[in-house]
Amino acid sequence: MSVKELSDKIRKRAKRKVSVRKTISGTAEKPRMTVFKSNVHLYVQVIDDTAGHTLASASTLEKSLKDIGHTVEGGGKLGEEIGKRLLEKGITTVVFDRNGYRYHGIVKAIADGARKAGLKF
Repeated sequence: MSVKELSDKIRKRAKRKVSVRKTISGTAEKPRMTVFKSNVHLYVQVIDDTAGHTLASASTLEKSLKDIGHTVEGGGKLGEEIGKRLLEKGITTVVFDRNGYRYHGIVKAIADGARKAGLKF
């Protein structure tokens, strides 16, 4: 992949991200759950946009989640973990922010894992 193609890919994702964020926002009752994928790790944050605070987060950098990897199965396990953490805090409903990524593969697995843990979207 050339540098021009890579910058095009990043530019297009940023454009999709802005488009999605125009319509969704997190509140204290229904926070925003956002996903970020790097080449090696996966990150999930749950954010209250009105207060500007992160309510919960999980990533494959944590010692307990380090072995799950950057795979669809790993995404499902990460989704289940963030779902458990939110249910412990009394949060049952979230708004899903795919962060400009296509809703398939790892991103879909994270959402399905969170649903499996008991969250509603």
